[in-house]
Amino acid sequence: LPTCLRGGGWFALEHLLDSDGGTGVRPTAVSIPSSTSGILNFCANNYLGLSSHPEVIQAGLQALEEFGAGLSSTRFICGTQSIHKDLEAKIARFHQREDAILYPSCFDANAGLFEALLTPQDAVLSDELNHASIIDGIRLCKAHKYRYRHLDMADLEAKLQEAQKHRLRLVATDGAFSMDGDIAPLQEICHLASRYGALVFVDECHATGFLGATGRGTDELLGVTDQVTIINSTLGKALGGASGGYTTGPEPLVSLLRQRARPYLFSNSLPPAVAGCASKALDLLMESNAIVQSMAAKTQRFRRKMKAAGFTVLGANHPICPVMLGDARLASCMADDMLKRGIFVIGFSYPVVPKNKARIRVQISAVHSEEDIDRCVEAFVEVGRLHGALP
Repeated sequence: LPTCLRGGGWFALEHLLDSDGGTGVRPTAVSIPSSTSGILNFCANNYLGLSSHPEVIQAGLQALEEFGAGLSSTRFICGTQSIHKDLEAKIARFHQREDAILYPSCFDANAGLFEALLTPQDAVLSDELNHASIIDGIRLCKAHKYRYRHLDMADLEAKLQEAQKHRLRLVATDGAFSMDGDIAPLQEICHLASRYGALVFVDECHATGFLGATGRGTDELLGVTDQVTIINSTLGKALGGASGGYTTGPEPLVSLLRQRARPYLFSNSLPPAVAGCASKALDLLMESNAIVQSMAAKTQRFRRKMKAAGFTVLGANHPICPVMLGDARLASCMADDMLKRGIFVIGFSYPVVPKNKARIRVQISAVHSEEDIDRCVEAFVEVGRLHGALP
């Protein structure tokens, strides 16, 4: 059942007919009326619309022609080509760091970091709502593990005090949290890290490319670029939307990861077309922040209109806009009816989010027009009244 989803590029709806596999994201088969305007995609991570940008696509085609479909090798054998080294240098320059290392995904970057960096004499302190990939990466290491309450700086300070007995302390947090759209208080985190002699790691998957004045991420947004030691992020969201991840930070750390990070050592190198697309996406961002500003304005428009309509929308001016509904069935049925009206959104419920905190997570893209935003809000109001979520 392929269809054109404006706001997210070409997308297949076949997964709507599959089982959910216990994810709490309820797939459904619904009747979609024919529409000359197509289906509007409001659930993609394509924050800047670069996955369908013509220059990004052309860069991918050029890399495919020059380097082939893949290198058939890991990086340390014959999988390192100029396109990979150039992209790593560009990532480091974009984030104002010394060096960078590429992975097949940011999940791999998170899986490779903690085990390689931390020893049994060290400690890692993690926000309780960090992404699953951070949690799994921390599980792989032998460091002492502390979990602090979500965004609770008093609890983080208590854990840092408790962790003073360890050789090295690393505070690990998402920059922007993907379910609630809230942002880590990096100024306070960095202040505590400095006081207690800790390093700061930030996962920027839902920030790179669009948060901050020039899209550098939450460290730029909150003015702590020089205080965050390590950044992991993705090429699979704002930076082209395909795949790939990376770590960027001090050169000695990156050199260590090239020798010890297992996902880097034992995975094929990033496909040239993916590297080419991501490189062009970074070029576009470093040339102008117009796309970033466009997305921010559209995010504010959606949030303002939804709140005026009576909906509760979590988050702090992030393009992830969780429309809170509470009841899992309500979220699922409303998402079904939104699709019937030409708006593609997904209901999230337990175990993806806590019980009784079901929501429809809307994601705004720079390629949404103001008319698209208004059409989405109008559909929410109509469906919300139909299901009793609005008076």
